[in-house]
Amino acid sequence: MNYKHLLYFRQVAKCGSVARASEQLHLTPQTISGQIQLLEEALGSPLFAKSGRGLVLTETGRLVLGYAEEIFSLGAEVEEAVREQPTKGRMLEFRVGVADAVPKSIAYRLIAPATQLPEPVRIVCREWKLDNLLAELALFRLDLVISDSPIPPSVSVRAFSHRLGASGVSFFATPALRERCSGEFPRCLDGAPLLLPSEDSAVGQRLRAWFLAHSLHPRVVGEFDDSALAKEFGRNGAGIFVGPTVLSHSIEKQCGVKTLGATVEVLDEFFAISVERRITHPCVAAITQAARNALFAVSVKGSAGR
Repeated sequence: MNYKHLLYFRQVAKCGSVARASEQLHLTPQTISGQIQLLEEALGSPLFAKSGRGLVLTETGRLVLGYAEEIFSLGAEVEEAVREQPTKGRMLEFRVGVADAVPKSIAYRLIAPATQLPEPVRIVCREWKLDNLLAELALFRLDLVISDSPIPPSVSVRAFSHRLGASGVSFFATPALRERCSGEFPRCLDGAPLLLPSEDSAVGQRLRAWFLAHSLHPRVVGEFDDSALAKEFGRNGAGIFVGPTVLSHSIEKQCGVKTLGATVEVLDEFFAISVERRITHPCVAAITQAARNALFAVSVKGSAGR
């Protein structure tokens, strides 16, 4: 199968006509039509059907387009891998985007292994909304996106979600606020002042569903996109805040707070999203291996409610 045949076919499929595809490819319509005809003859089936003045894909055409997209995605991976391959005396640049819902402490622990490679690495880190980061990833302006959710179905980006791991969530409060919370966990949350992740975040949605399932009605005094800001409010006594149980000891020490309780019914998940189906970038490989073998290696069963 000729690689160029697939290229011309994919362009016509995206444009809806040979004429528009010829303008974008800077080729004559006759050349494109002839090459697509050769591809149809090789496959033994028509790929397009006429619809008014344009073309639509046949059932076979839709099938071939799916494979063509995957082939060109792999081709882009080859180019990216070669371009990023470190050479002697040159620093490897690693461009990573972090979704704003990911806790800063988790993001640091996930990215840190990329700095420990044998070759020198320069990290360029961006924090933004997930859909904006995925757009940058699609344009190859980022090597990796770290998120608390896989690629949303509504986002049309040719990329792959690699699950890094998950942690249960814990609830933290200052000693003074903890004293005012009556009853056992989780009943002590009922009516208590709470600082919640925003509804846009995956863990925020899971927490709200968990409250409903347990008939809990905390008094929400703040909602935050930035978990670090919620933590700052929490350490100053504004309300109870949540964080990944895997970091509970670190959060207690850093903020001078105590754990009210923890649950594994609400999972805080983390994903590495890249254009690579098979991970080859050395920094991405280091991140995924360290996350699965160290940071999230302990089962969430160890986070059972207290």
